[in-house]
Amino acid sequence: MPIIRILPHAELCPQGDTLDVPSGTSLCEALLENGIAIEHACEMSCACTTCHVVVKQGFASLGEMDESEEDLLDRAWGLTPTSRLSCQAIVSNEDVTIEIPKYTINHARENH
Repeated sequence: MPIIRILPHAELCPQGDTLDVPSGTSLCEALLENGIAIEHACEMSCACTTCHVVVKQGFASLGEMDESEEDLLDRAWGLTPTSRLSCQAIVSNEDVTIEIPKYTINHARENH
């Protein structure tokens, strides 16, 4: 099984973590199933950017990014060339290292 390494995040995962997950699992599902409460305001339907992550290693091994994910990522806080929406990034057979950005844009929570 592939391993997802999560770099430390002050609120969601202060010590970082390492998860063994089955291939075919989205990064978001893996995080949530292991007690890491990443935001996912659209319930993983690829309609927001709250589950944005930065892939530090293993980017090429994740499933292909479709046009709707690319369009949404343009609105994500802290966008990088290796940014993905964790609800759309499907783990293959290779290990992945991710960073959860410090901030997220959640208009519903922020009362905009």
